[in-house]
Amino acid sequence: MKSSVGGVLRRAARHAPWVAAAGIAALVGLGRFRSFPRCGWTEVAALVGLLAALGEALARRFLRATQGTAPRLRDDLDLGLPLVALAESVALLGGGIHSPLYPTVYLVMAFLVAFLRPAAGALLTLAALALDLLAFAGQGALPRAWPELAAHAGFLGLFAVLYQVVLAAQIAASRRAEGQAVARRLRHLDERAREYRLIAAGSEEVDSTAAGQARWVAAAVREVEQAVGSALEIAERALHTHTCAVFLLSGDDRDLKLHDCRTRSDAVVREPFGAGEGLLGGVVRRRQPLRLAGPLKGLAYYERPQPVHSLLAVPLVDRRGGGSSSGDVTAAAGFVRGVLVADRIEDLPFGEADEALLAAVGREVLRAIEAERVMAYVKRARDEKDRFYRAIDELNRTAKPDEVFETALELCRSLLPIDFGALTLVEDRPGEPRRHRIVKVAGPNAGQALAGHVFDDAHGLCADAVRYGTTLPASGVRLGTRPVVFDEEAQLRGIQALKIFPLRSGDRVLGTLVAASRRKGAFEDEAVRMVEVVAMQVAQAVQRAQLFAEVERMATTDGLTDLVNHRHFQALLDERLAAARRYGKPLSFVLCDIDHFKSVNDGHGHPAGDAILRGIAALLAVQARETDIVARYGGEEFALVLPETDAAAAAVLAERIRAAVEARPFPIDRGTLRITLSLGIATFPDAADGKQPLIDRADAALYAAKRAGRNRWVAAEPRLARPAARAS
Repeated sequence: MKSSVGGVLRRAARHAPWVAAAGIAALVGLGRFRSFPRCGWTEVAALVGLLAALGEALARRFLRATQGTAPRLRDDLDLGLPLVALAESVALLGGGIHSPLYPTVYLVMAFLVAFLRPAAGALLTLAALALDLLAFAGQGALPRAWPELAAHAGFLGLFAVLYQVVLAAQIAASRRAEGQAVARRLRHLDERAREYRLIAAGSEEVDSTAAGQARWVAAAVREVEQAVGSALEIAERALHTHTCAVFLLSGDDRDLKLHDCRTRSDAVVREPFGAGEGLLGGVVRRRQPLRLAGPLKGLAYYERPQPVHSLLAVPLVDRRGGGSSSGDVTAAAGFVRGVLVADRIEDLPFGEADEALLAAVGREVLRAIEAERVMAYVKRARDEKDRFYRAIDELNRTAKPDEVFETALELCRSLLPIDFGALTLVEDRPGEPRRHRIVKVAGPNAGQALAGHVFDDAHGLCADAVRYGTTLPASGVRLGTRPVVFDEEAQLRGIQALKIFPLRSGDRVLGTLVAASRRKGAFEDEAVRMVEVVAMQVAQAVQRAQLFAEVERMATTDGLTDLVNHRHFQALLDERLAAARRYGKPLSFVLCDIDHFKSVNDGHGHPAGDAILRGIAALLAVQARETDIVARYGGEEFALVLPETDAAAAAVLAERIRAAVEARPFPIDRGTLRITLSLGIATFPDAADGKQPLIDRADAALYAAKRAGRNRWVAAEPRLARPAARAS
């Protein structure tokens, strides 16, 4: 009985996203979602059910991810349908089909199409179109609103095409290039490991997962350490020693430090001691074995005196740097890495056979130590690869341009020891020469003043890297004393190592990634190759962020005037009013209307009318302050929101705008036109205490200005008083 009930519950939970989305669609079709004040218990219950279904879909998706199971098409739809329904219902509750929140539907669709599989994106796009149709039908807007519905559908289709076709193709090409570069690197590491016999002989199957590689590296290091220990045990037993130890030279060849030993004493020195001291120092200097017999005192590798009567020491010589290949450890060729020493308490001198045996053990110890050094390199390379992948993943998750720039430079700093890093972008404008802009700098000596600097395409390594699409300076090319990276005005001084990586995306080069260091030879070839792969990913991330910003701009900006559009303006007005109410500050709202604009369109054509609209918009943007909001309100009407501005200050600005428009001639094909504006002003909280009353009072003041003769402004007086007009 319990199992059957559990099965029913699981099936219900499995279909919950579809049922919840269908319920929302039914309510939308019935016109139940209109605005928050008119929201009833049915809508609230539907939204709660939708959120619960969305949470269940997210939990199931997370569980599949932790189990290493790839999501299916059904999983994508379980996640996408509730998100689409939630965005649609919230947008409708924010004000109906003309809600300022409606662009969130487009942004949610862009997110889903970008991150889910193509089939899911196509189905979810159809679902969003169906919800749009239901919303228009439920609010009785059809058939007169067919053009607006077609515009909604066009936006959804545009976002889907931009993200799924263009961006997906570019990302796929970049991932192929990244995969090829990573595969070459893994093959190189595997070959090096096999050369040093760090993979079991005859085994061709190696766990390629990150955890498997980590276990393999740890096991190989243990094998190397055991090889050194085994060699010392052989020497100890064969020579019957009191102590048999390996001492290695420090990096500057000044000290000897114990690496491993087999001893019956607890007095062997664990701390470094001078490489020029005592008997072992003589072995290092002469590069020859040493045999001594008789009571020996003052041995530097003991902390206190020991009754040693026989000593044998051989140098550990690395032959890779020398010209001898005889295998004789007494040869002077090669580099001395340390000393292998054996001693006895018994009065039993070491002979030539003992020396030959210890020399053979020394060669094996040296091989094992060199293998350990190589293993450390392999481990370091694996750690760098892990950081590389994590950083690439983080880069692919960024959506905004500033986040991409910051992440790209942090990733570059994690791979190269840079003192200065910068990211530049190409600025190509029609009819203008190409320019470059430094959009981000990083590093302890970054020089933040360079951020935002613009330089031309005439000369400089950054411009050359973009022009030729290759990393500069090329390998083997000497860096000049004063390399021109950007231009003569933006100089980098004291640079000893420099690399400029082009940000290539397909056939385009979007900019450059600059890495510089004050230390000569700071950039290793392997790290440079990794950053070249990173640069391709940065280019894709930059392009993706630019596309996202453009989509967001299209959703919030008027296409003709480049001002804030009506929907976004409504949302911004809500925000500014809320802030004014919270902090007790005044806020003024100004409506502007072009006088006799219909006669302009009728007499000179719509192109002339469009040119005048653009000119008025540019003039308003110049006259307004940085904190003000300027929007195209509709047709030939414009609106301004003036935070922390009372009626008197708003009137000053309105008069300045009116006078500037009146004084400016607007060129058309057959000469120039003189244009005038009428303006209506309303101030919160004196003239109105809410958004709609504020708009209504400003609109009434505007029509009062029209009736009074146009080319003037009228300010709505405080409530319960009559408006006063001012003529030009």
